[in-house]
Amino acid sequence: MGRGKGVGLGLAVGSAIAFGGSGVAAKPLIEAGLDPLHMVWLRVAGAALVMLPLAVRHRALLRARPALLAGFGLLGVAGVQAFYFASISRIPVGVALLVEYLAPALVLGWVRFVQRRPVTRAAAVGVVLAVGGLACVVEVWAGLSFDALGLLLALGAACCQVGYFVLADQGSGSGERAPDPLGVIAFGLLVGAAVLTVVARPWTMDWTVLAGTADMNGTPVAAPLLLAWIVLIATVVAYVTGVVSVRRLSPQVAGVVACLEAVIATVLAWFLLGEHLSAPQIIGGAVVLAGAFIAQSSAPAKVSAEPVAGGGPERELSARGNLA
Repeated sequence: MGRGKGVGLGLAVGSAIAFGGSGVAAKPLIEAGLDPLHMVWLRVAGAALVMLPLAVRHRALLRARPALLAGFGLLGVAGVQAFYFASISRIPVGVALLVEYLAPALVLGWVRFVQRRPVTRAAAVGVVLAVGGLACVVEVWAGLSFDALGLLLALGAACCQVGYFVLADQGSGSGERAPDPLGVIAFGLLVGAAVLTVVARPWTMDWTVLAGTADMNGTPVAAPLLLAWIVLIATVVAYVTGVVSVRRLSPQVAGVVACLEAVIATVLAWFLLGEHLSAPQIIGGAVVLAGAFIAQSSAPAKVSAEPVAGGGPERELSARGNLA
């Protein structure tokens, strides 16, 4: 492996680790009293403030690609994260993430039935595996033992994730110069922050939560420390390292490495949040990830272009626990 690819692989793994730890840090804050939407607003607004200099630098994108920036901000930033954090307030982090990982399969559905382009047989097998694994994760045989609303919210995150993949692919391979990913991310965060400000109404937030501590499986942790991790590491660093890794690796390779996010999130949530999955849920989770991997890696290169950030906006966490 060349030095450039080695560095790219290291950055991709770092991005997966950063993204994977976001939910583990966010859930204690939500349980301490922050509304999920307020948590999302803090994350996006904080990251947008950090990335503001890059937005200024790439301000020409406002005139060149306004629709792309708006769509990326609405779906890839605000939509994914709002649905995701709302879902983890009702179901285990890992379950929410695994449902969101149906996105690669949904992308194939978009390609096949909306764009009317053929998909490979392996891709179809991946979709079947993902759906079958999801059935195990939610333990459909257990009747009403799972939170239907929580699962619908997670599915909403997956649908927004589809928009993230599709919009991130705009301009590549079309003969025109693709927009700078850093600029798209910066403006996406700004658009997302603006939208979430209206939706979340941060002026109604219980700001005192951020001045105290949050309980992480029995251990008190300073709320500002958790928030700083979410903004700086799980958002800014995660996106930037993801972008650089995609440039050094092919989108396909970077996308495969991004699948580590779910594994990392699962391990972190297991040890830090004390959430556990039953044996069928663990097996189902592995099948979901396998199906998503097959579906994504078997798609034509143009179809499987990775998110601008190389990781999922909110691929966030994974923790386990029996569905309530």
